[in-house]
Amino acid sequence: MEFLKSLSVYTSYGEAIKNDHRSKAPKKTRLLDRTGRHKIMASKAAKTVAKAVSEFQYPWKQKLEKHKNELVKGVWGYWHLGAWTPLHISARRRARLRKEVLLAGQDWPYDPERKEMKTKMKGHKCDRISAEKRAKTVELMAQMPQKLLEYKKRKWEAKMKSEDKNN
Repeated sequence: MEFLKSLSVYTSYGEAIKNDHRSKAPKKTRLLDRTGRHKIMASKAAKTVAKAVSEFQYPWKQKLEKHKNELVKGVWGYWHLGAWTPLHISARRRARLRKEVLLAGQDWPYDPERKEMKTKMKGHKCDRISAEKRAKTVELMAQMPQKLLEYKKRKWEAKMKSEDKNN
């Protein structure tokens, strides 16, 4: 559109006159609307759209039959003889086929099972576990005298062994 504007002088609504002698564009008058776009008849556009829709109806049943073996193998690919093999149908086409099947009211059994949702804990972890830490510290401090006695006993036995070896 910028190219057309640079080559035209707009004299009145609906017409453009070419006046750039350096242009290699064909020198013919084009009808433009107020925004500078080419006028297209509404009926012609409607016919074009209707024709395109009638010519192309997505044959999802045939596609589903064709790719059924691939769809069973997984969403992204599969391991075959120790090598990762991607699916022969692209993710875009797989998604389109899935959409068409679901829109037709059919069941789509080829999606993987949904995993359980994890609930994300709010706040800092240190704030959540500080009470547990304090409780564990109290429990360990109750065991501390017994552990100190065991430690002293082990050290004393090791000292006695080394004295016996030296003598």
